[in-house]
Amino acid sequence: MSTEPQFLSFKGLKQYTPEEGWGQVNAILQSHAQHSGVQQPSQPQATQQHYQAQHPAVPDNVPTLTETPDAGHESAAVFDPLINELFEQLRVPPSDELTQTWRTIAAEVNLLTERMALQRELQERLQKLDQELLNLRSTILTHLADVQQAADQQLTSARLRAEVSALAQTKLSAKLASKR
Repeated sequence: MSTEPQFLSFKGLKQYTPEEGWGQVNAILQSHAQHSGVQQPSQPQATQQHYQAQHPAVPDNVPTLTETPDAGHESAAVFDPLINELFEQLRVPPSDELTQTWRTIAAEVNLLTERMALQRELQERLQKLDQELLNLRSTILTHLADVQQAADQQLTSARLRAEVSALAQTKLSAKLASKR
């Protein structure tokens, strides 16, 4: 079996095991390499012993995620031949046209979001303006009613003064005419 790490050999990559919690993937690779005879960079002895006690050696006929099948090897039948192609496709960056299309879509979504926020703000402002207009109309109608009432009172007072003045004129004329 080939011991070349594929995609899980990145330094700092962690793996979760229920017994130990999160652990370094490099420790797993080192343990596997020690069992298969490949020398890896040394690790503190206590950690290696603890790991080996917790994780027994993996049998040689069980494929791992960090190994690639050898051509003609008996474990090659276990792997799906499309997996390598899938990983290759994942490593290849997307085409510029596709990337540009997604960037255009993202920019348009951002613009749409901005416009929708502006629309909401304008609708709120329009509602406030409509309310202000209703309040102004109501205030104007109240003032017009007050003016009409004051004008009616003035008219009533003017009529009363005119009547009183006419009556006083009539009485005064009659009194002055009788004294002659």
